[in-house]
Order: sequence, then structure tokens, then C-alpha cells
Amino acid sequence: MIIIPAIDLKDGRCVRLRQGDMAAETVYSYDVAEVARKWQQSGASLIHVVDLNGAVDGEPKNLRQIQSIMKSVTALVQVGGGIRTIETVRQYLHAGVSRVVLGTAALTNRTLLDQACREFPRQIVLGLDARDGRVAVKGWTAMSGIKAIDLVKELSDCPIAAVIYTDIARDGMLNGPNLSALKEIVEFSSFPVIASGGITSLDDLKAVRSIGPKIQGAIIGKALYDGKLDYQAAVAVLSH
Repeated sequence: MIIIPAIDLKDGRCVRLRQGDMAAETVYSYDVAEVARKWQQSGASLIHVVDLNGAVDGEPKNLRQIQSIMKSVTALVQVGGGIRTIETVRQYLHAGVSRVVLGTAALTNRTLLDQACREFPRQIVLGLDARDGRVAVKGWTAMSGIKAIDLVKELSDCPIAAVIYTDIARDGMLNGPNLSALKEIVEFSSFPVIASGGITSLDDLKAVRSIGPKIQGAIIGKALYDGKLDYQAAVAVLSH
């Protein structure tokens, strides 16, 4: 299980939101490439980048910043937020992004998901953002009627690289992950699962890892930026 630091981009800056609320932001840096270099120097092999404006608007809005991140690190980078066309998928992957995360599109445009998986097998990640077990879309600004576990089961035949499961109610709140929901996703997923949302302590990481070998990693944002969790201490705990 690997630790994946998150870089959330809003208006060109590295920020964190509370429960996905675009109005409830904390700005951590105006130099996103420097943030990426910091995580690589700490030992990160994979960095999770989200274009928050893109997620809401439905098209990339922080492309220049993402390109600067790509140029500044050799670590693998996965990108999500506003990826709603095959052209955008191609643009990112041809630019050297390791994996792209499809969230809204996976639910609303199955043709796109199928095409992306065919063209780029094992480079598409399913972003499963849920509140009370139901999938959220459009940068968490709208709720679908689809249950997260039903979508995971429905997509079991797609060559998806992994599923990122984010519990929105826990995101940015520093109050621990939703372990019961995560266990349910792991039980029904045919793919490796990445935990996201609420992971704050070394004990949280141990609890997530204990769910089983299908857990590929944990995305951590606010706890790292606020100093509640030290990246290298987290890696050390998981190495035992």
C-alpha cells in the first residue's frame, strides 16, 4: 500500500476544500510545481492531481499548472477533474500523465469510458466519490441516484487500473476514513482500490491497510499539508 499525496488545483493554486465545497478553501501554495517536487523529494512515487475548476466546469482549467508539475517531477502523476472527452484523455496521456481519473464521465458517458479503456487499458482510474453510499458528479455539486457498489459491480469487465473511493463527508475534515464503506467497495470491486477522504493519522493508515491486499494506496491531502501526518513517518509505518 502506497501513500499518494494530493495536489488539488483551484485558480492555479494548490488548495484543500472542506467536503468539496469550492467556497471553503485553504490555499497552501501558489507554486504547484514546487509542491510536487517536495512530495517527490519526500519519496512519493505517485502524485494525485485534481483540477477542481475543471471538475465543476467539465473541461480542463488548470492545464498550465499540470504541465508545470509534469515538467518538474519524474514521479508518476495521475490527473482527474473535468475529463469528459476522449480528446482530453488523449491530451493528458500523450503529455506523459501516467493515469487519468474518470468520475462524472464514468457514470454519464459509458461510451467514453469504454473507448478510453480500450485505447488506454490499465491507465484509466475510476473516481468513485460518494455521499451516503451514492455517487456524486460534476465536482460533487450534484448527486446521482446510483449506489457506488452498483457502479463498481457494473464495470467489473472494464480494464480499469484502480478505483479511488472518496467518502465526501470525510474529505478535508480530518476525522478518519469511512472504513465500513471502504470495506464494502473492496468486497465488490474487481480492481485495486485506493482510499481517499479523512485519513489523518498513522492509525487510520493501519486500519485502511488491514482491510486487505486489494487496497493499493491511500490518497492524503489536508493531513499532510496541515502537518497532522508526516509523509516519511507514514511510509515507515507501512513498511512494517
